Amino acid sequence: MNRTEFIITTAIILFVAFAMGWFANWLVHRFTRVRQSDVADLDRMSQELHEAEETRDQAITYLQQREAELTNQLTQTEAELRAAMDGLREARRETEELRSQIPH
Repeated sequence: MNRTEFIITTAIILFVAFAMGWFANWLVHRFTRVRQSDVADLDRMSQELHEAEETRDQAITYLQQREAELTNQLTQTEAELRAAMDGLREARRETEELRSQIPH
């Protein structure tokens, strides 16, 4: 093999390697390319996720406010119950005192 044949053979091998690399790159790009419909679906899903997170945050805030209101109402009701029980206890004590003062 003389020098010219060696150069031509090397050039052909390099060209074939270049063509195979370009073709492999084209195939990878073709199969991994993101379609516009996929991007639209991702945008829609991200918007829905954002709305769901906002709704969740609003629900959590509402539940925290409602829990605080109910806790406050329960505390007030318990205080009223204690006051009523104390009044009832005092009334029973007075009734017993009056009964003990009345002759039989």
